[in-house]
Amino acid sequence: MQDALFYQHAVLKAVLVSAYKDLIWQILHNLQTKLTKLTKTDEFSSVFNFRRRLSFQYLSFHYQPNTLSLFRLGMVVGKKTQKLAVKRNYMKRVLRELMRKKQEQLLNFDIVIRIQKSFYRYDFIEIETEVNQMIAKLKK
Repeated sequence: MQDALFYQHAVLKAVLVSAYKDLIWQILHNLQTKLTKLTKTDEFSSVFNFRRRLSFQYLSFHYQPNTLSLFRLGMVVGKKTQKLAVKRNYMKRVLRELMRKKQEQLLNFDIVIRIQKSFYRYDFIEIETEVNQMIAKLKK
């Protein structure tokens, strides 16, 4: 009887620890996500006013060094570039994922990506190439 109670207590404790771990991880993940985004107009303006830009066929990268130990990302996709919101969101999603994979190489930068020309699935390799070229130029 006592062994069964001990086992139930251990299982309950493991479940609680697991739930707390998940909750803490989720809170930290959300906090990191919020910290790595440029959201305010002043943040975008400071990057644009720094006047450093790398332009390619599809993308234009505006960048500014920051004093933080992480990179922050903002994206601009105008309606002139693509009228359909679904396609604008697709472009932002693709770029966000590419930048997430490369974030260790981009520490200490605020980057605003301005999409100049609409792209879709068949242009993915070219977009990835442009992101890689941008990272190589920023490292210099």
